[in-house]
Amino acid sequence: MTDGTLSLPPVEAHPLRPFLPENARLLMLGSFPPQKKRWSMDFFYPNLQNDMWRIFGLVFFNDRDRFLFPDGKAFDKNRISGFLAEKGIALYDTASSVRRLQDNASDKFLEVVEPTDLRALLERIPLCRAVVTTGQKATDVFCGQTQAPEPPVGGKSAFEFCGRHMSLYRMPSSSRAYPLRLEKKAEVYRLMLSDVGLL
Repeated sequence: MTDGTLSLPPVEAHPLRPFLPENARLLMLGSFPPQKKRWSMDFFYPNLQNDMWRIFGLVFFNDRDRFLFPDGKAFDKNRISGFLAEKGIALYDTASSVRRLQDNASDKFLEVVEPTDLRALLERIPLCRAVVTTGQKATDVFCGQTQAPEPPVGGKSAFEFCGRHMSLYRMPSSSRAYPLRLEKKAEVYRLMLSDVGLL
C-alpha cells in the first residue's frame, strides 16, 4: 500500500509459558523475550549476551559458567529449570504481547500491547511473597497494575496485592547494555536473594 501511512510492526505473542513451580516464593519478571534469532535455549533469558544465568552461577556456586554447556555456546535449560524449581523461583514477563518498534531487544523500543494478568499469575503461586523486576519497563508495568511503590535500583518496597503482604525488589538489568560489572550485579542479587531467604 502506498497511501502514505506507516504500517505498524506485527504484534508478537509471548513465546513461553510461565515457569511457576508450586513451591515458588519469589517471582522474577522481565519485560519480554528477545527475538528468537538471539536465543541459545528455549527458556527465559536465552540470549548468551544476557548475564542472568551467570549472575545466578556466581551467587549460588561462585561459578559464572555454572549454567552454560561446556562449549560455552548455549545455556543449559534443564539445569537452570531444575535448579529454579528446587529453590522455588518462578519466572515470567510483564508483557504477554508486544510490538518491537526497532529490530532489537531493547526495552526502550518495546510497545506493550497486552500486559500480563499479574493477579492470575500470582494466584497460581500462593506461597509467593516477593517479586523482582529486572528492568524499567517491567517495573513500570508491574507498578501500574499493582500500585506498588517503585523502589530504587537495588532496593525494595512493600505493597499489598491479592490479599498478600508482599515485597517488590527492583534489580539492575542483566543485559550487558546496563552499565554495571557482572560481579557488582551479582552482589545486588545476592543481597536480594538472602533477604527473601533463598540463600
